[in-house]
Amino acid sequence: MSYRKCFAALSIPLVLGLAACSSEAPAPAESSSFEGERESVRYLTGFNTFGRDAYVYVAEELGYFDEVGIDITIEPGSGSVDVMKLIASGSADFGPVDFSAAVVTVANEDLPVTAVAAIQQRTLAAIVTLEGYGIESPKDLEGKTIADQPGSTNEVIFPAYAEKAGIDASTVSHVPAAPPTLPQVLATHQADAIGQFVVGEPLIASVAQGRDVVVLPYGDELPDLYGTVLMTSDEIATTNPELVERFRTALLKGLEYSIEHPEESGEILKKYHPTQDAKAAAAEIELMAPFVPGEGELGSMDPARVDVVIETLSAAITGDVTAEELVSFDLLPGAGS
Repeated sequence: MSYRKCFAALSIPLVLGLAACSSEAPAPAESSSFEGERESVRYLTGFNTFGRDAYVYVAEELGYFDEVGIDITIEPGSGSVDVMKLIASGSADFGPVDFSAAVVTVANEDLPVTAVAAIQQRTLAAIVTLEGYGIESPKDLEGKTIADQPGSTNEVIFPAYAEKAGIDASTVSHVPAAPPTLPQVLATHQADAIGQFVVGEPLIASVAQGRDVVVLPYGDELPDLYGTVLMTSDEIATTNPELVERFRTALLKGLEYSIEHPEESGEILKKYHPTQDAKAAAAEIELMAPFVPGEGELGSMDPARVDVVIETLSAAITGDVTAEELVSFDLLPGAGS
C-alpha cells in the first residue's frame, strides 16, 4: 500500500453521544478470553442505521469484538464520502464505504484511506421506480427524471451504467433530493425514479400505496463493481496492521452470522436501536445476502478486478489512483495464509 500525503484535519463535525453508541447497549453474555492489550475502536455505520448495518451490532452482541480484545463504539455515519473523510482525519477508525465512491473520492481528493475487506462482492446501487411510472427496463429511463442526493454513489456511477445499458444519458434529468425524502418523492411522483440500494426495496414498498416496486440493479450491467468495503486510514493500516486484522476478523464473523440468521440479526439491531423495525431489518439483510459471497474467501478482493473498477469509473475520475492505493491487499482475509 502506497502512503499518500498527510491529510489535514477536517472541520467536519462528528455527532457523538447518541443513543446509537454501542457502549449503551447490552454487554455480550460471555466474558472475554483475550489476553493481550485491549484497544478501543470508533466505528461509523454507512448511513444512519438500517438492517444493512446490523452485522456490526451482531458482532458486538455475540462477543466477537470482545474475543479479539476490542472495545467498540458504534456511531451513525452520514454517507460514504463523509465516513471516509472522518476516518482520514482520525475522527473515526473504521467504517463501511461504497467502493465506487471510494475510487472516485480517493482519486480526486487524495484521501489517505484504504479498504481492508469487501462487505459485498457486488454493488447494491440501483435505480428504483414504481409500477405505472413507465419504467420496466433501463432503456425506459430515457426522458425520465431520477431524484437523488447530488454527488451520491448512484449519481456518480450512472454514466457508466447508462453506457453499458445503452441509455442516452443526456436525456435523463437528475433532480436533487435529500436521502430521507426519496421514498416520498417517488411515492408522490415528484420524480419518475430514485437512486437507491437494492436493500431499500422494503422501505419503498411501505410507502408505495400498493404499487409494485421496480428495481433496476446497477450490478446487472456492471458486475465488476464491488459494493461496500471496510475502510480504515492509511496510518492505522501502516502502524497497526494487527488491530486491522483483529477488527476485520470480528466484523466479518458478524457479517457471516448475520446473513445466515437474518431474523435474529433484525432483533439484535432492534435491541440496540428500539425504534428500528426488526422485520424490516431482517428483510434488508435477506436482500443483501446474495451480494456478500464471492469466488474467494469472505471479504476478499482481487487486484485485477479493482483495476477494472477504476477503468469503469474513469469518466468520473480527475486524479490518478492505483489498485494498491485503494486496497491494502496484504491485510485482506487470507492474505497471510
